Amino acid sequence: MKLEKLVGERFKEKPSDCVVDSHALMVRGGYMKYVANGIFSSYMPLKRITRKIEAILREEMDKIDGQEVSFPVVMPASIWQESGRYDSIGKELVRFSDRSGSPVVLGMTHEEAAVQLVREYGQSYNKYPFMIYQIQTKFRDEARPKSGLIRVREFTMKDAYSFHTSQSDLEEYYDKCHKAYERIFARAGVPDVISVASDSGMMGGSVSHEFMLLTDIGEDSIVICPECDYRANMEAAEHISDTVRCEVSEPLAEVHTPGSETIEEVSSFLGCTEKETCKAVVYQRNSDDKYIVLFLRGDLEANETKLTNYLGYEIHPAVITADCGLVAGFIGPVGICEGVTVLYDKSLEGANNLVCGANKSEYHMKGLDFTRDVPSAEFRDFSKATVGGICPCCGKKTLTVSRGIEVGNIFQLGTKYTKAMNMTYTDADGNLQYPIMGCYGIGVGRLAASICEVHHDDYGPIWPISIAPWQLHLCAVRSDDAEVKAFADKLYEELLAKGVEVIYDDRNISAGVMFSDADLLGVPYRAVVSPRNMKKGIVEVVGRDKKFSAEISMDSAAEDIEKVIIEALSK
Repeated sequence: MKLEKLVGERFKEKPSDCVVDSHALMVRGGYMKYVANGIFSSYMPLKRITRKIEAILREEMDKIDGQEVSFPVVMPASIWQESGRYDSIGKELVRFSDRSGSPVVLGMTHEEAAVQLVREYGQSYNKYPFMIYQIQTKFRDEARPKSGLIRVREFTMKDAYSFHTSQSDLEEYYDKCHKAYERIFARAGVPDVISVASDSGMMGGSVSHEFMLLTDIGEDSIVICPECDYRANMEAAEHISDTVRCEVSEPLAEVHTPGSETIEEVSSFLGCTEKETCKAVVYQRNSDDKYIVLFLRGDLEANETKLTNYLGYEIHPAVITADCGLVAGFIGPVGICEGVTVLYDKSLEGANNLVCGANKSEYHMKGLDFTRDVPSAEFRDFSKATVGGICPCCGKKTLTVSRGIEVGNIFQLGTKYTKAMNMTYTDADGNLQYPIMGCYGIGVGRLAASICEVHHDDYGPIWPISIAPWQLHLCAVRSDDAEVKAFADKLYEELLAKGVEVIYDDRNISAGVMFSDADLLGVPYRAVVSPRNMKKGIVEVVGRDKKFSAEISMDSAAEDIEKVIIEALSK
């Protein structure tokens, strides 16, 4: 490929609307173009990258007996109504009607389509186990798309679905797929991706893992214990309370706290620590705006995922009105108004001598003892894990919190979809059973952008050779020099004949502009043909990551460059 024919422009200035480096570099480098919010078109360099990622995905899925299929992008609403998700998923699922008036949806995920495809096939136990997968376009009407390809509305995804006759068989295959994912990320150039326990969310199921690429720009918080390798997404991480009960309980007493509504203000006014307070976090149910009050220790944050999983319905931060019975800034568990759902975090279990709201404007209570004053309280884990908190695995106070990008996920779905959609098989004893499912996803564009996020410098991406758009960037500096042009043309043809993927820049431009474009394309190796190098009888070959540099003889340039590429591919 000659660079002068490559569609797409490259430029120096960082676009003002790009928040993360990968987005800015991929726009500057001519990889993609904005179409609409969360929707992009891909130029050739990005298409070559994603095609290589897809090849890795296919090879690894085929190794674990996956069979590639294709599901429709547009599906009838009826199969989503069968599973129950047509009504339970919010605006992220795009619903519309076709020309005949039949309701249809755009696929944001394909569990329903997978069950519909194999429902008749899998009627006998001797058909199991099996796994089907696809690499397909999906559309999720994300409320806040951002960061380029990291959070989009339209995306390409590899999603796989396995079917089993026993939980043990699913677990065995789940582990096999977990190992396949580790190979995928290693081959794609990000072997440091880690798997973490996660919340299953709308997918359902009891066990799930996310594969996280640790980076400061990640939207997910990952809780890690360096002592025992405990790892979990913040949404799923268990919080172990370190609350210590005082030997003597103070009497419950009302105190005047004018102008002190927040935990910080109350703590400062009464001279106590936030850990010695009980705070109220208030939500409302989406369906009818009924109030939910969660009490937890004042130094902790509510984990809304844990809360919604327990409640079984969607909630939103409350708007506390004058007539709702709750006194904003002064809500406490003793004497709280009726008609609200009240929940208690485990951090309050057994706690005493706490400060809490008095359910009266400008007043708080001191000496709260949950055992004495709120004897009917039931405690559950509703709070976020904290830095320096107790590890649920080894019990040490060693937890850390890092940021990460989710680049893949796997779920043990159980019978959630097969039971809802009445997919059954006859077992060896002639009884009808529901197959047990697993599902396994990787976003192709998100993975490409994430790799760029952790493999770049100030000048452009540094693509791993396994997914790079080309393997070699050939630069003919001073192509107006007949000897330079002739030798570079000959070298280009010889490299192509050897199967080396080459992007060839023979434009009559300055070396600075040429190398700047080469940096933005991020090709792993660069070969420079120039008048100065030709006088020395050499071709200069350098690595984009600055870790490789060699001067090779012009006489054996094609053969030597091929060896460099082969060696890099073998690592």
